[in-house]
Amino acid sequence: MRKLAIGDQQAFSPAVSPGVATRLRDTCLTALAPLLWGTTYLLSSEILPPERPLTTAALRVLPAGALLLLFCRYRPRAGEWWRLGVLALLNIAVFQSLLFVAAARLPGGVAAVLGAVQPLLLLLLGWLVDDRRPALLAWLGSVGGIAGLALLLLGPQAAWNGVGVAAALVGAAGMALGTWLVRRWHLGMPVLAATGWQLVLGGLLLLPLALSGEAALPPLSGTQLAAYVYLSLAGSALAYSLWFRGLARLSPLAASALGLLSPLCASVLGWLVLGQTLGVGAWSGMALVLASVVLIQCAGPGGA
Repeated sequence: MRKLAIGDQQAFSPAVSPGVATRLRDTCLTALAPLLWGTTYLLSSEILPPERPLTTAALRVLPAGALLLLFCRYRPRAGEWWRLGVLALLNIAVFQSLLFVAAARLPGGVAAVLGAVQPLLLLLLGWLVDDRRPALLAWLGSVGGIAGLALLLLGPQAAWNGVGVAAALVGAAGMALGTWLVRRWHLGMPVLAATGWQLVLGGLLLLPLALSGEAALPPLSGTQLAAYVYLSLAGSALAYSLWFRGLARLSPLAASALGLLSPLCASVLGWLVLGQTLGVGAWSGMALVLASVVLIQCAGPGGA
């Protein structure tokens, strides 16, 4: 099978026994997506206008999706629209909106730890629906990732709000289901087109919520405009293209485990840029998360 570059017009297709070097490259490229997403916290907390999370979500995905569609110029076939709509709802609209509901009602660490259940949910989906019994390494890695983030992010002041907890868990479940469906359906379209349409459709679902539920944006500074451009180009167009490319080549569990790198990136940036303190427990948690990600990758395609 010919290798699929980010801008390639080859359709989604299942990976066929990739070699170690190819799998490593695909894993590293896919890992760039959650690392880019991990920069969002710094921008949202320090630069972007506050209390407009849905507006920020819509502004980051709609222009990015439109740009990708202008580049690839692909019109979905009649039978592809409903699948794109379902994936846009799960991967973009549900996940983004509930993520911000959780973030508004829970400390960031609590929301991130709850979101880390995605690999476990994918293990259960693969087991119950696909009849693929998970490997022991996959179980250990999935549980270890949650434990590591708890060590890294949770403190004695962690607060638990019922609505926030429900939003975080439902959002994680939606993203897990969307991740599983992307690989299961093998969309017969270019990666950039599938990414662009999901971003546009998801953004259109988010836009009415933002317009009706949030105040209009104030006049933006040059720094804020640059931050929105970065979120749209790097945090959405590039990150989601890499993510969906990875879902076409890695197992859903292996890709989902890489999502654990996002809160790690946010924590490291907080330490480097904002001077936030990371104690021994936090560094131990970070090491446990990294070990868990490696364990899940080592479980291989049969791990999920």
